[in-house]
Amino acid sequence: MKKKYMLYQVDSFTKEILKGNPAGVVSNADGLTENQMQMIAGELNNSETAFILSPEGDDHKVKIRFFTPKIEVPTCGHATIAAHYVRAIENNLPSCTIKHKIGIGILPVDIVKTDLDYKIYMTQGKPEFSAMLLRERQDEIISALDLNRSELNRKCPMQIVSTGHSKVIIGINNRKVLNAIKPDFFRLADLSKKIKCNGFFVFTLDSDDNEILVHGRMFAPAIGINEDPVTGNANGPLGAYLIKHKLINFEGSKYRFKAKQGEIMGRPGIIDVEVNVDDNGEPILVKIGGEATIVFKTEITI
Repeated sequence: MKKKYMLYQVDSFTKEILKGNPAGVVSNADGLTENQMQMIAGELNNSETAFILSPEGDDHKVKIRFFTPKIEVPTCGHATIAAHYVRAIENNLPSCTIKHKIGIGILPVDIVKTDLDYKIYMTQGKPEFSAMLLRERQDEIISALDLNRSELNRKCPMQIVSTGHSKVIIGINNRKVLNAIKPDFFRLADLSKKIKCNGFFVFTLDSDDNEILVHGRMFAPAIGINEDPVTGNANGPLGAYLIKHKLINFEGSKYRFKAKQGEIMGRPGIIDVEVNVDDNGEPILVKIGGEATIVFKTEITI
């Protein structure tokens, strides 16, 4: 029997439609097969589409699956923000914390009601740091990004970092170079297989805005995303990386900052990042979050 599914297009990390990072959301996805989810994600052709499903146990409120146009991925920052924003709107939720089940486990999500709107904050997975990339691999990545070593920030080791979905973190000196990057996407996709990491996040601490610490760009052609506008699963790991390598000065057990991404694509958005730090100065927990806005909603019958 056919069923009507509610389908949303949501722009995350912005309150302006057609800015930020677009995500598809199917808010009543029970009944869809994995193949149908993949086909819907391909049809929408956003970097990710989130499918909200009924819980599988008492230890979480909802289950969410994420699909790029090509494959399923275990977690996604902007599509998580989009999914819980839609759910909050549909159910007129108060400020609350719930747990969702995603590909990396069961984690909390904070829904913050602000006047007649919402902000969404997700806890990401435990920060994990791979060994520094070998010089040969670094040179290949630098070349594929059309960079040279003099443009890299010497304080920033090139390293794969994950809070659930790993990214290569690459620090450079200034925004002019950042905005001029013209990657070779075929070479980056090939390198992804060699290093077993699909995303390359290039960032700079060069900012002329006191509210913004970081500007970045993220490339993941191996999973069908040449460039992603505003990436939660890049800026979250970056927060842990900044603490790990003592690239910022702060006191206390939490460090908060704002990151801006998507400017060169004409889709700027701002991500709030919070990193919890233990007594030894090590990052132990990362949250990312921000605003969202619904661009349109419709129904699809399958």
